[in-house]
Amino acid sequence: MYDKLWLIPFFPLLGCIINGLLGKRFIKNEKVIGAIGTGAVFLSFLVSCKYFIQLLGDSVKSHENIVASWISVGNLQVDWGFLLDPLSALMLMVVCGVGSLIHLYSIGYMHGEEGFYRYFSYLNLFVFSMLMLVLGNNALVMFVGWEGVGLCSYLLIGYYIEKQSAGDAAKKAFVMNRVGDFGFLLGLFIIFWTLGSKHGVWTINFVEISENAHLMSGDMMLGAGVTTVATLCFFLGATGKSAQLPLYTWLPDAMEGPTPVSALIHAATMVTAGVYMIGRMNVLFAMSPTTMFVVAMVGALTAIFAATIGFAQNDIKRVLAYSTVSQLGFMFIAMGVGAFTAGIFHLMTHAFFKACLFLGSGSVIHAMHHALHHAHLDDDAQDMRNMGGLRKKMPVTWATFGISCLAISGLPFFSGFFSKDEILWWAFASTRGSMLVWGIAVIAAFMTAFYMFRCLYMTFYGEQRTNPKAKDHIHESPWLITLPLVVLAFLATVGGLIGIPHVLGNLLGHIPNKLEHFLAPVFEHSQKLHQIEAHGSAATEFGLMGFSVVVALAGIVLATIMYIRNPELPGRFTAKFSQLHRAVFNKWYVDEAYDALFVNSTKNLGIFCWKGFDVKVVDGIVNGVAKLVGALAATLRHTQTGLFQNYALTMVLGTVVMLAIFILN
Repeated sequence: MYDKLWLIPFFPLLGCIINGLLGKRFIKNEKVIGAIGTGAVFLSFLVSCKYFIQLLGDSVKSHENIVASWISVGNLQVDWGFLLDPLSALMLMVVCGVGSLIHLYSIGYMHGEEGFYRYFSYLNLFVFSMLMLVLGNNALVMFVGWEGVGLCSYLLIGYYIEKQSAGDAAKKAFVMNRVGDFGFLLGLFIIFWTLGSKHGVWTINFVEISENAHLMSGDMMLGAGVTTVATLCFFLGATGKSAQLPLYTWLPDAMEGPTPVSALIHAATMVTAGVYMIGRMNVLFAMSPTTMFVVAMVGALTAIFAATIGFAQNDIKRVLAYSTVSQLGFMFIAMGVGAFTAGIFHLMTHAFFKACLFLGSGSVIHAMHHALHHAHLDDDAQDMRNMGGLRKKMPVTWATFGISCLAISGLPFFSGFFSKDEILWWAFASTRGSMLVWGIAVIAAFMTAFYMFRCLYMTFYGEQRTNPKAKDHIHESPWLITLPLVVLAFLATVGGLIGIPHVLGNLLGHIPNKLEHFLAPVFEHSQKLHQIEAHGSAATEFGLMGFSVVVALAGIVLATIMYIRNPELPGRFTAKFSQLHRAVFNKWYVDEAYDALFVNSTKNLGIFCWKGFDVKVVDGIVNGVAKLVGALAATLRHTQTGLFQNYALTMVLGTVVMLAIFILN
């Protein structure tokens, strides 16, 4: 029934190969290249839909499909296999569905680019890697996809190869993710060795790990439980891939790539990998309250820290980048308090409204760049201080962007309202939650509403601040760009209805939480086994829900006052608190601190090893030996005259000396 799962990653891989090998020399036509790239992902979406619907009606919710035997070394037996269950099925829909729209959008956005074929080849490879990560039935297949998305992020962030900043950003993303990957591998080694050496279960298969995880409950390592050590290592991997403190700084710099790449990284692929990995290994994480507390606290601190930086950024894409970091923090809060379904739910809704926001920003940048180019100006097309008043010139982009701002702010009854409030409720009432985490999350929610509407107002409202020479050249983007925006805005509006909380569903006529029911086979066992649940009355939940709405509205009202009613207020505020504004604008100088502590110190160590040790010590010894040999050779060289009589004289003298020694003895 599920023996054709391999087709899902196969189509994007095929598109990557065709465009990569034939695009430049044989195909050349942009429409054909774009159709191949987009069609490949859309075919994967259709196959995913087929299996998703099939799984809905299937009483058995977990199916493995072994494609081939891969590694067989001693006790390590690894098959190249795929796992389809409710979690992977939902992720397939998100990756392929949103990925298809981003590919379609890219045809219009990347028109005229010299590396058009290369772009679509990389983009297809990105989707293929994410699908391998999502579908893998064991940790090693997942790791192949895990490394694949890291490679593709490097290729796509550095797509503009002529830009130094793009190359630097690509290297930064690649290196920082390698730090996290070390943690992932270490956690995998610990689980494999512990289950195998102590309990005779040599496996890295996810189903088998879940079934045998209880065997490790009493095992210790480094003074802590093995599961705690292993899951903390896995979480280090998640902080790298999903841009959490302290490994988040690569993600804002990823804005150097084309805008559709930013949408794909932030919404459908890569940064969701860490959240998905915790969801996939929920049995292990549920066994360690310590790890889950760390996950929740790191998520909460990341959410509020990134939100503060979003306050002062003027580059429209960077505002959205820090928004992604913050929203990922909410997802990790959910995972840390045991609300696994809520975390995946927010991952899904975030994919809708964040993809729409990024593609909307791309639409604005596309229009601004065209207008500035037509007017022969070199102003920054991404700086919101050069925008304003675009609402009438770009009505579709404005409407879809505005809807997504409402969704991410958590206003009823947009998709973000349901997923965000479910996270806040679990943070408050869960047996693994805490008031501290809930309080930080509420403040971060307020800040999100403020800086997102700041972004909306600075871009689309007020006086148009674009150079007068370029104003008349700004117009709405073509349908290849606006159609994906409309579809994503629609999903951002209604996508949350599949996860209506029980308390609200009962009020509206016993509407079930379909998403929770669908994902129950994946998460329910570990939650019940470790008694992870949310306690509280319906009145308390309604009260918290209303409070979170008030908090979001307060953020929107404050943004309205500062950027619509009294547009001079931001300037007065920054002038009064100039040092604070400078620190926030410079991202709290974290990059500078990392440069001083790690980058420059590593460079200095390398220079010392080169000049201080290699040149002076190693080269000194080698050169000294060479000089000594040279001196000896120069002395001995005089004995090699090439004259026979000299050699004969030497032989006679040698004979006389030997006879004298013999006679004297």
